[in-house]
Amino acid sequence: MNPKNLSAQNKTHKKILNHLSKKKIFKLFKEFSASLNFKDSLAVAVSGGPDSLALAYLTKCYSLINNIKVEYFIVDHKLRKESSLEAQKVKDVLKKININCKILVWNGKKPLRNISSAAREKRFSLLANECKKNNIEYLLTGHHLNDLFENFLIRIVRGSGLNGLISFDQKVKYKNQNLEILRPLLNLEKTDLIYLCDEVFNFFVKDPSNINKDYKRTRIRALLHSLEKEGLDKKKFILTINNLKDSDTSIKFYVDRNLKKNAIYLKRKNICILSQNFFDQSHEIIFRSLTKIIQNVGKKYYPVRGKSINNIINLINDKSFSKVTLGGCYIDRVGKTILISKEK
Repeated sequence: MNPKNLSAQNKTHKKILNHLSKKKIFKLFKEFSASLNFKDSLAVAVSGGPDSLALAYLTKCYSLINNIKVEYFIVDHKLRKESSLEAQKVKDVLKKININCKILVWNGKKPLRNISSAAREKRFSLLANECKKNNIEYLLTGHHLNDLFENFLIRIVRGSGLNGLISFDQKVKYKNQNLEILRPLLNLEKTDLIYLCDEVFNFFVKDPSNINKDYKRTRIRALLHSLEKEGLDKKKFILTINNLKDSDTSIKFYVDRNLKKNAIYLKRKNICILSQNFFDQSHEIIFRSLTKIIQNVGKKYYPVRGKSINNIINLINDKSFSKVTLGGCYIDRVGKTILISKEK
């Protein structure tokens, strides 16, 4: 590299890291860094909101300090006329702190229903493909503490069980791919991320969908804001979620024991045989054990709906039960055992 270019780059890096001299920003960086205890290549999903721009800055600092490679991606869903201009603006803003961001475009027809869900699925699909091209195994997203609370309340409204309520973790595997999605901001509040974004960029995109009450998440966000005004204690909220996670860990222990003791998996034939004792457990243990088996044998990424699993459990308890199909599987009664095999 040309010495002049190297000198200019060093000055830019020094300017970037200089923001860490502010006590509040340094504290956020420490919290962020604590969840990234490895030095592998990373990718960052950037949307242009304050949370993702804060994530981009923190990751840039982390990469400079630890000398690691990071790729940055923006997804342009093309769901709004101004989306392409916004994506380019975000790219230009990040360029000022030596971040080269690639814009990934969602081309083709857009759905008329469940737009939010479809957009999220397409976003991660585009990001995952780009990570695969770059041999990157870790994708960072800007989900923060407020998202954790919102997700919890959304799951309550949907009637989710314990497993669903606490499923928003800092690390999650993306489908069957060699990619893990990391949420290193999950312990940080949005107000702190907005502060960081203002200090570093003095810019962020305001997505109009965030105030559109047609979306459930927007209505839940408004409810959460109202609860905060009524004195919602976030620390106690976190304590509740952590206590539920402890309970979930205990349940998982008994599910694993049930699978180990009362189920035999024949890998070559992709068949699972369940003994009578498999069903001599509490409902939650049976429910989760059976869900896991059907998902694995049926080779599905998403588990079967809970209502369908409950119906199958009730059928199996009925002596007249013989054979049904669910989640790409045949479920048969053979003597005193239940046989689960892949549907042909």
